[in-house]
Amino acid sequence: MSGHSKWATIKHKKGALDAKRGKAFTKIIKEITIAARIGGGDPDANPRLRTAIVAAKAENMPADNIKRAIQKGTGELPGAAYEEVVYEGYGPGGVAMLLEMTTDNKNRTLSEIRHIFAKHGGNLGEHGSVGWMFTKRGYIVVEKGKASEETLLELVTEAGADDMADDGSNWEVFSPPAQLHQVVDRLKTANITPAAAEVSMIPQSYVKLTGKQADQMLRLMEELEDHEDVQHVFANFDIEEAELHALTQAK
Repeated sequence: MSGHSKWATIKHKKGALDAKRGKAFTKIIKEITIAARIGGGDPDANPRLRTAIVAAKAENMPADNIKRAIQKGTGELPGAAYEEVVYEGYGPGGVAMLLEMTTDNKNRTLSEIRHIFAKHGGNLGEHGSVGWMFTKRGYIVVEKGKASEETLLELVTEAGADDMADDGSNWEVFSPPAQLHQVVDRLKTANITPAAAEVSMIPQSYVKLTGKQADQMLRLMEELEDHEDVQHVFANFDIEEAELHALTQAK
Protein backbone atom coordinates (compact mmCIF):
# COMPACT_ATOMS: atom_id res chain seq x y z
CA MET A 1 0.00 0.00 0.00
CA SER A 2 2.95 2.31 -0.52
CA GLY A 3 1.78 5.89 -0.86
CA HIS A 4 -1.68 5.22 0.60
CA SER A 5 -1.01 6.76 4.01
CA LYS A 6 1.00 9.52 2.32
CA TRP A 7 -2.10 10.56 0.37
CA ALA A 8 -4.19 10.47 3.57
CA THR A 9 -1.68 12.81 5.22
CA ILE A 10 -1.61 15.17 2.22
CA LYS A 11 -5.41 15.20 2.17
CA HIS A 12 -5.64 16.19 5.83
CA LYS A 13 -3.06 18.96 5.43
CA LYS A 14 -5.01 20.19 2.40
CA GLY A 15 -8.16 20.16 4.52
CA ALA A 16 -6.57 22.70 6.84
CA LEU A 17 -5.90 24.99 3.87
CA ASP A 18 -9.44 24.48 2.59
CA ALA A 19 -10.76 25.61 5.97
CA LYS A 20 -9.23 29.02 5.39
CA ARG A 21 -11.23 29.27 2.18
CA GLY A 22 -14.41 28.03 3.83
CA LYS A 23 -14.62 24.80 1.84
CA ALA A 24 -13.97 22.48 4.76
CA PHE A 25 -16.49 24.36 6.90
CA THR A 26 -19.20 23.91 4.27
CA LYS A 27 -18.58 20.17 4.02
CA ILE A 28 -18.44 19.62 7.76
CA ILE A 29 -21.62 21.63 8.34
CA LYS A 30 -23.43 19.42 5.83
CA GLU A 31 -22.15 16.30 7.60
CA ILE A 32 -23.19 17.58 11.03
CA THR A 33 -26.65 18.48 9.73
CA ILE A 34 -27.25 15.07 8.17
CA ALA A 35 -25.79 13.19 11.14
CA ALA A 36 -28.10 15.08 13.51
CA ARG A 37 -31.10 14.51 11.24
CA ILE A 38 -30.50 10.75 11.06
CA GLY A 39 -29.30 9.99 14.59
CA GLY A 40 -30.40 12.92 16.77
CA GLY A 41 -28.58 15.89 18.23
CA ASP A 42 -26.81 14.19 21.16
CA PRO A 43 -23.21 13.35 20.15
CA ASP A 44 -22.86 10.88 23.05
CA ALA A 45 -25.68 8.80 21.56
CA ASN A 46 -24.77 9.49 17.92
CA PRO A 47 -21.25 8.31 16.93
CA ARG A 48 -21.50 9.84 13.46
CA LEU A 49 -22.36 13.24 14.91
CA ARG A 50 -19.52 12.95 17.40
CA THR A 51 -17.07 12.23 14.57
CA ALA A 52 -18.32 15.27 12.64
CA ILE A 53 -18.02 17.52 15.70
CA VAL A 54 -14.44 16.31 16.32
CA ALA A 55 -13.63 17.17 12.68
CA ALA A 56 -15.25 20.60 13.10
CA LYS A 57 -13.23 21.36 16.23
CA ALA A 58 -10.04 20.21 14.51
CA GLU A 59 -10.70 22.90 11.87
CA ASN A 60 -11.37 25.48 14.63
CA MET A 61 -15.02 25.86 13.65
CA PRO A 62 -16.83 28.22 16.08
CA ALA A 63 -19.13 26.48 18.57
CA ASP A 64 -22.10 28.55 17.36
CA ASN A 65 -21.67 27.18 13.82
CA ILE A 66 -21.68 23.63 15.16
CA LYS A 67 -24.76 24.29 17.29
CA ARG A 68 -26.69 25.80 14.38
CA ALA A 69 -25.79 22.89 12.09
CA ILE A 70 -27.09 20.43 14.70
CA GLN A 71 -30.29 22.43 15.13
CA LYS A 72 -30.85 22.47 11.35
CA GLY A 73 -30.49 18.69 11.37
CA THR A 74 -32.93 18.16 14.23
CA GLY A 75 -35.43 20.61 12.73
CA GLU A 76 -35.09 23.28 15.43
CA LEU A 77 -33.89 25.69 12.73
CA PRO A 78 -34.82 25.80 9.02
CA GLY A 79 -32.18 24.56 6.57
CA ALA A 80 -31.54 23.05 3.14
CA ALA A 81 -32.86 19.55 2.45
CA TYR A 82 -29.62 17.65 1.90
CA GLU A 83 -29.57 14.11 0.51
CA GLU A 84 -26.77 11.56 0.72
CA VAL A 85 -25.69 9.93 -2.54
CA VAL A 86 -22.96 7.38 -3.27
CA TYR A 87 -21.36 7.29 -6.73
CA GLU A 88 -19.07 4.55 -7.99
CA GLY A 89 -16.66 4.79 -10.88
CA TYR A 90 -13.24 4.20 -12.39
CA GLY A 91 -10.19 6.42 -12.55
CA PRO A 92 -7.14 6.19 -14.86
CA GLY A 93 -5.77 2.66 -15.15
CA GLY A 94 -9.02 1.12 -13.93
CA VAL A 95 -8.70 2.44 -10.37
CA ALA A 96 -11.88 1.74 -8.38
CA MET A 97 -13.44 4.87 -6.86
CA LEU A 98 -16.20 5.39 -4.30
CA LEU A 99 -17.64 8.88 -3.65
CA GLU A 100 -19.84 9.88 -0.74
CA MET A 101 -21.85 12.99 -1.60
CA THR A 102 -24.19 15.42 0.17
CA THR A 103 -26.36 17.48 -2.16
CA ASP A 104 -29.55 19.51 -2.40
CA ASN A 105 -29.74 18.92 -6.17
CA LYS A 106 -28.87 15.38 -7.34
CA ASN A 107 -29.22 16.11 -11.06
CA ARG A 108 -26.80 19.04 -10.92
CA THR A 109 -24.30 17.11 -8.83
CA LEU A 110 -24.39 14.04 -11.07
CA SER A 111 -23.77 16.15 -14.19
CA GLU A 112 -20.82 17.97 -12.58
CA ILE A 113 -19.21 14.79 -11.22
CA ARG A 114 -19.59 12.99 -14.55
CA HIS A 115 -17.82 15.93 -16.25
CA ILE A 116 -14.93 15.84 -13.75
CA PHE A 117 -14.41 12.11 -14.29
CA ALA A 118 -14.40 12.46 -18.09
CA LYS A 119 -11.97 15.40 -17.91
CA HIS A 120 -9.36 13.30 -16.08
CA GLY A 121 -9.57 9.97 -17.89
CA GLY A 122 -12.19 8.30 -15.72
CA ASN A 123 -15.86 7.40 -15.89
CA LEU A 124 -18.79 6.82 -13.57
CA GLY A 125 -19.98 3.23 -13.17
CA GLU A 126 -23.21 1.52 -12.21
CA HIS A 127 -24.32 1.21 -8.59
CA GLY A 128 -22.53 -1.80 -7.10
CA SER A 129 -19.77 -1.85 -9.71
CA VAL A 130 -16.92 -1.23 -7.24
CA GLY A 131 -18.53 -0.81 -3.81
CA TRP A 132 -17.96 -4.48 -2.97
CA MET A 133 -14.20 -3.86 -3.08
CA PHE A 134 -14.25 -1.53 -0.04
CA THR A 135 -14.77 -2.17 3.69
CA LYS A 136 -15.61 0.52 6.26
CA ARG A 137 -12.81 0.77 8.86
CA GLY A 138 -11.37 3.17 11.38
CA TYR A 139 -8.10 4.35 9.78
CA ILE A 140 -5.22 6.15 11.52
CA VAL A 141 -1.83 7.21 10.16
CA VAL A 142 1.09 7.64 12.58
CA GLU A 143 4.47 8.85 11.37
CA LYS A 144 7.21 6.38 12.29
CA GLY A 145 9.20 9.03 14.13
CA LYS A 146 6.34 9.37 16.65
CA ALA A 147 6.47 5.81 18.05
CA SER A 148 8.21 2.45 17.71
CA GLU A 149 6.26 -0.47 16.27
CA GLU A 150 6.20 -2.30 19.60
CA THR A 151 4.99 0.73 21.59
CA LEU A 152 2.35 1.69 19.05
CA LEU A 153 1.05 -1.86 18.65
CA GLU A 154 0.59 -2.23 22.40
CA LEU A 155 -1.22 1.12 22.73
CA VAL A 156 -3.63 0.68 19.83
CA THR A 157 -4.43 -2.97 20.59
CA GLU A 158 -5.41 -2.08 24.16
CA ALA A 159 -7.68 0.67 22.78
CA GLY A 160 -9.53 -1.61 20.34
CA ALA A 161 -7.54 -1.55 17.09
CA ASP A 162 -7.34 -4.90 15.31
CA ASP A 163 -4.62 -4.46 12.66
CA MET A 164 -1.49 -2.44 11.92
CA ALA A 165 0.61 -2.14 8.75
CA ASP A 166 3.95 -0.67 7.66
CA ASP A 167 3.53 1.88 4.85
CA GLY A 168 7.01 3.20 4.27
CA SER A 169 7.51 6.25 6.49
CA ASN A 170 4.20 5.72 8.32
CA TRP A 171 2.36 3.16 10.42
CA GLU A 172 -1.25 2.46 9.40
CA VAL A 173 -3.63 1.48 12.20
CA PHE A 174 -7.03 -0.11 11.54
CA SER A 175 -9.99 -0.55 13.86
CA PRO A 176 -13.74 -1.14 13.80
CA PRO A 177 -15.36 2.26 12.99
CA ALA A 178 -16.91 2.53 16.46
CA GLN A 179 -13.49 2.17 18.13
CA LEU A 180 -11.76 4.95 16.16
CA HIS A 181 -12.21 7.65 18.81
CA GLN A 182 -11.01 5.34 21.59
CA VAL A 183 -7.82 4.56 19.68
CA VAL A 184 -7.16 8.23 18.83
CA ASP A 185 -7.81 9.29 22.45
CA ARG A 186 -5.39 6.62 23.70
CA LEU A 187 -2.69 7.84 21.31
CA LYS A 188 -3.16 11.47 22.33
CA THR A 189 -2.94 10.47 26.01
CA ALA A 190 0.47 9.00 25.15
CA ASN A 191 1.43 12.28 23.40
CA ILE A 192 1.22 10.70 19.94
CA THR A 193 -0.71 12.89 17.49
CA PRO A 194 -1.84 11.01 14.36
CA ALA A 195 -1.09 12.54 10.96
CA ALA A 196 -4.59 11.46 9.88
CA ALA A 197 -7.56 9.74 11.52
CA GLU A 198 -10.93 9.01 9.93
CA VAL A 199 -13.60 6.44 9.25
CA SER A 200 -12.55 5.30 5.81
CA MET A 201 -13.48 2.79 3.10
CA ILE A 202 -10.44 0.54 2.78
CA PRO A 203 -9.97 -1.32 -0.53
CA GLN A 204 -9.23 -5.04 -0.67
CA SER A 205 -6.55 -4.59 -3.34
CA TYR A 206 -4.64 -1.80 -5.08
CA VAL A 207 -3.85 -0.71 -8.64
CA LYS A 208 -0.26 0.46 -9.23
CA LEU A 209 0.02 3.76 -11.14
CA THR A 210 3.07 5.60 -12.49
CA GLY A 211 3.82 8.47 -14.86
CA LYS A 212 0.91 10.06 -16.73
CA GLN A 213 -1.74 7.86 -15.11
CA ALA A 214 -0.47 8.75 -11.62
CA ASP A 215 -0.61 12.46 -12.50
CA GLN A 216 -4.13 12.12 -13.96
CA MET A 217 -5.28 10.23 -10.88
CA LEU A 218 -4.09 12.93 -8.49
CA ARG A 219 -5.69 15.68 -10.58
CA LEU A 220 -8.97 13.74 -10.55
CA MET A 221 -8.78 13.22 -6.77
CA GLU A 222 -8.01 16.88 -6.11
CA GLU A 223 -10.81 18.23 -8.31
CA LEU A 224 -13.34 15.83 -6.80
CA GLU A 225 -12.34 16.71 -3.25
CA ASP A 226 -12.59 20.42 -4.13
CA HIS A 227 -16.24 19.95 -5.14
CA GLU A 228 -18.49 21.29 -2.38
CA ASP A 229 -20.90 18.32 -2.58
CA VAL A 230 -18.17 15.68 -2.20
CA GLN A 231 -17.74 14.56 1.41
CA HIS A 232 -15.29 11.70 0.85
CA VAL A 233 -13.41 10.12 -2.06
CA PHE A 234 -12.03 6.59 -1.66
CA ALA A 235 -9.85 4.95 -4.31
CA ASN A 236 -7.57 1.92 -4.61
CA PHE A 237 -4.61 3.55 -6.37
CA ASP A 238 -1.06 2.80 -5.29
CA ILE A 239 1.59 5.40 -6.18
CA GLU A 240 5.11 5.08 -4.80
CA GLU A 241 5.73 7.56 -2.01
CA ALA A 242 8.56 9.41 -3.78
CA GLU A 243 6.52 9.87 -6.97
CA LEU A 244 3.40 10.89 -5.02
CA HIS A 245 5.42 13.49 -3.13
CA ALA A 246 6.97 14.84 -6.34
CA LEU A 247 3.61 15.12 -8.10
CA THR A 248 1.90 16.88 -5.19
CA GLN A 249 4.81 19.27 -4.70
CA ALA A 250 4.64 20.23 -8.39
CA LYS A 251 0.97 21.28 -8.18
